[in-house]
Amino acid sequence: MISSLVALVALVRSLAAAPSPKPRLVVVITVDQLRPDYLERYRAQLRGGLATLLKQGAVFTEAYHDHAITETAPGHATILSGRWPAHTGIIRNLAGVQDSGAPLVGVPGLGASPARFRGTEFFDWLKAAEPAARALSVSGKDRGAILPIGRAKEQVYWYAGGVFTTSRYYADTLPLWVRVFNGQRVPFRAAGTQWSLLLPERDYPEPDSVPYENQGRDFVFPHRFPSDSGQAALAFLATPTMDSLTLAFALEGTRALPLGLRGTTDLLAVSLSTTDYVGHAYGPDSREIHDQVLRLDRYLGRFFEQLFVRFGSGNVLIVLTADHGVTPFPERSRALGRSGAVRVTPDSLIQSVNAALDQRAGGGDWLVFESGMLLVPGRGRLAAQGINVDSVIADVAARLRALAGVGRVDRAADLRTADTTDPVQRRWRHQVPPDAGAELVVTLKPYSIWGVANLPIAMHGQPTDLDSHVPLVFWGAGVRRGVYGTRVRTVDIAPTLARLLGLTPAEPLDGHPLTEVLP
Repeated sequence: MISSLVALVALVRSLAAAPSPKPRLVVVITVDQLRPDYLERYRAQLRGGLATLLKQGAVFTEAYHDHAITETAPGHATILSGRWPAHTGIIRNLAGVQDSGAPLVGVPGLGASPARFRGTEFFDWLKAAEPAARALSVSGKDRGAILPIGRAKEQVYWYAGGVFTTSRYYADTLPLWVRVFNGQRVPFRAAGTQWSLLLPERDYPEPDSVPYENQGRDFVFPHRFPSDSGQAALAFLATPTMDSLTLAFALEGTRALPLGLRGTTDLLAVSLSTTDYVGHAYGPDSREIHDQVLRLDRYLGRFFEQLFVRFGSGNVLIVLTADHGVTPFPERSRALGRSGAVRVTPDSLIQSVNAALDQRAGGGDWLVFESGMLLVPGRGRLAAQGINVDSVIADVAARLRALAGVGRVDRAADLRTADTTDPVQRRWRHQVPPDAGAELVVTLKPYSIWGVANLPIAMHGQPTDLDSHVPLVFWGAGVRRGVYGTRVRTVDIAPTLARLLGLTPAEPLDGHPLTEVLP
């Protein structure tokens, strides 16, 4: 009797110590510009996928991107690499994935590839452990589809001109399942339809007549698609139904490849772009963003239901996060008493300095200002003509500091030995590699934003908590559910997934496994 009891206890202990079975499918969902406060603000109205994750997942309420340029490309590159932009090489949106040597397949548009991405990502580690593993990555944006996979030549698709396509970095032709899906012409058939509120108007406390939204045009519900089918397909990207279409495309891809049914763990990466477009146009406090989040919740609910029918809920591991947050319109911030909130546009300053240099050194864009960084790509040529480049940069720094809305200007070289307890310096240090060519980095005052081509839009991109605070939820078998208030970083996602699946990263990481969620 005693020996039987001892054996039973030993069996229970061995089962408790046994690792959880590996999931058939790892699903990583990045919602472009999803601020975590939306999930609490609208929580009482959530009924679908977001509600499921919040109720049953491991929810980190204090998750942040710990780099300075909180834009789409740098953010996506951190999530499954576990490394800062300074190490991935993806330090800004512009030119992050643009590649004229990798033209799009079947449609016009800018070519794209991960040629600038450095190092490996989660899928590379998975593939090393399970050579038969496959990945599918889809998004409304090229960078949203490409960067979660890194340099791996897997199934990677994004939206361009009304269809999903890829570039010749990945394939020369589109597979049949993609062509059949595109053949439904869903975006084109949206011509003349409209985006109306999901719930009764009384359920939305936000005003629906804010004239600084959407450049002062079409800022009241309902929002109607153009009657021309081609124009409707272009407008489709910035409406909630784009997220629904992206998720439907992802589901079709899991069936066609097939993912998760071949005895290995596969990866499905989905980047949902609509929240970013709506947030830029209407702002984070609008009725439009409220309705978008509610619709996203319902779309994700149906998406999860289909995944669970196909694979079983115990065989799917889900991560949800965002690539960045967003800062409100300065007009709204000033109305709330933040009088210093302005749009900062240094274009004329940089143009005047370039014009002065042109007279001394010939024509050229000697100084380039982008995403808060001052770059001097022709530094050597300027110096060869007797120009004291350091003096020019010091003068530009002084003039930048004098601009309304600018909080600080730092020399990039000084950041390499900066005090990492200063959050702004730390985030810039994580952002800019030594070979980036950045001379100065500029940080704005709270609630000020960069002006973009004179467009009055809400913006992100700063090393502030508004722009860097994102949701982070792990859900699935083997995940210890709960609500965790410890401060974590997006670079912790990949090492956590690696630990959950027993994978070995191929290089040193900047992030660490989140032991709170581990069994």
